[in-house]
Amino acid sequence: MPKSNLQFISSHPEPYRIIISGGGTGGHIFPAVAIANELRRRQPEAEILFVGANGRMEMTRVPEAGYDIVGLDISGLQRRLTPQNLLFPLRVIRSVKRAGKIIEKFRPEAVVGVGGYASAPILLAAASRGIPALIQEQNSYAGLVNKLLSRRVNRICVAYDGMEKFFPKDKLVLTGNPVRTEIASGDRAEALKFFGLSPDKKTLLVIGGSLGARTLNEATAAALSRLKAAGVQLLWQTGKLYYPKAQEETTPFAADGIRALEFVQRMDLAYAAADVVVSRAGALSVSELCLTGKPSLLVPSPNVAEDHQTKNALALVRHQAALLIPDAEAPARLYDEALSLLADEPRQLKLSTNVRQLARPDATAAIVDELLTIMDRR
Repeated sequence: MPKSNLQFISSHPEPYRIIISGGGTGGHIFPAVAIANELRRRQPEAEILFVGANGRMEMTRVPEAGYDIVGLDISGLQRRLTPQNLLFPLRVIRSVKRAGKIIEKFRPEAVVGVGGYASAPILLAAASRGIPALIQEQNSYAGLVNKLLSRRVNRICVAYDGMEKFFPKDKLVLTGNPVRTEIASGDRAEALKFFGLSPDKKTLLVIGGSLGARTLNEATAAALSRLKAAGVQLLWQTGKLYYPKAQEETTPFAADGIRALEFVQRMDLAYAAADVVVSRAGALSVSELCLTGKPSLLVPSPNVAEDHQTKNALALVRHQAALLIPDAEAPARLYDEALSLLADEPRQLKLSTNVRQLARPDATAAIVDELLTIMDRR
């Protein structure tokens, strides 16, 4: 594997010109933003353009992070025969042409793909023009777009060992996942004040990913009275679809510090407030838990390729760094286990200590080093 020389800084006089593409979920978007932030940290005048898919969450979240984005009319294949699937080849052709025009206008030195179908057209257009390209794969099971494009790019940054079963071995670099470093810098007192919580109670944070998680939402709704009776506060990220119902369900418990949130903008403060975290096991969530050192109960989503969230979770469980509850068992077991862990501070400390040892705080810097290498910006 190529080795990364951490945090070298280019003395090249011209600003970096980089396109970053991908999205669809927070698990793709936030790593992309972390990479952009590291580029800007090294060279504040760097010119960075995001390319996403029209109608997807990146078209909102990326501008909120302070970056320009343009959208492609591209969507993924459905698992059943639909009119959208019949139009898919035409949309790909149109998107690749549109991506080519974006590249010709912006003139990037390199392109970064972070996964999701929006990254395919821009990586194809870059490769056809000889522009250096890098893929960042977050999961233990590689995404379809990244697998298909792996032979067309210069470097592939991964977070797990054994990824040569998906990618050319000579292009692989084990970097870890890029995580916003500020995610671990929240102050507990500020966090409790921000969310209107008491410093005298335990706090449970429930996060089902940027789009929400039905199993976690339904189990949490059923447990609200139990949380109140146990004197436990709740920060519950529901996702957009479940949020109106969750608002109604939590209204009777507002005085008890039980909060439903559609989306948590200040995750640094949410983690700082939390004593225990209940989460899906997406790659970004797992990386954030390692960096913040939070004891957690992981409920892997069953609706992902090759059950890769279970593999992500087991990477922590094998080191006694998290607890795992299968999705099918969560309705019956999740809140028994959560309340038990909240009452067991020695067990919390053990999980916290172990999970911190798995963190890769230099992952974003390592990825940017690899990007600068393929750009020949040393």
